[in-house]
Formats: sequence, structure tokens, C-alpha cells
Amino acid sequence: MAKIAVIHTGGKQYKVQEGETLKVEKLEAEIGKKVKLETLLIAEGDNFELGTPSLGAKVEAEVLETAKGKKVTVVKYKNKTRYKKTVGHRQMFTAIKILKIA
Repeated sequence: MAKIAVIHTGGKQYKVQEGETLKVEKLEAEIGKKVKLETLLIAEGDNFELGTPSLGAKVEAEVLETAKGKKVTVVKYKNKTRYKKTVGHRQMFTAIKILKIA
């Protein structure tokens, strides 16, 4: 079986495998640099390590890019008062590739 891990970054948790690419909340790291991510769980078959609350930084990833996501449109509207306001927002993200799970 493949080795999997659960990481915690940007207030969210992600289940990852080696070689996987994913988008996470913006990280303060340059493109091409390697970062270590806080690991909550590592599992391989029936064997697993569970942190209480964390195992430390056991997952290594490479930063592929930092960019803005798709636009989210927010509309505020009040009936019968001629009030309508439209606001757009694009959240920053960092694309990372999981290199190694220790």
C-alpha cells in the first residue's frame, strides 16, 4: 500500500500521498523552494502513527506556484430600497507537490 499522511496548513487538513499536487492557502515561500508541513497522521497499510496533537514537520513539499484563484462574486441586495452591491474576490493560493513523507 502507498504511504499517506494528513497534513495541517492554512487552518485546513489535507490527506496526501507522495507525488500528489494540491492547492493550499498561500504560503510565504518562493517558487522552487522546499517546505516542511505539520503532520497529524502517517499511515501505511495497517501501521500508522498518530500525533497528539502533531507529529511535527514530517512531510516535505516543493512550491510550484503562487497565484490567485477563481473569482467569487458576492451580491448584496435589499428589496424595495434600490440597493444592490456587487463585490468580487480572488483568494491567493499556493500549489505544492508532495515530495517525501518521512
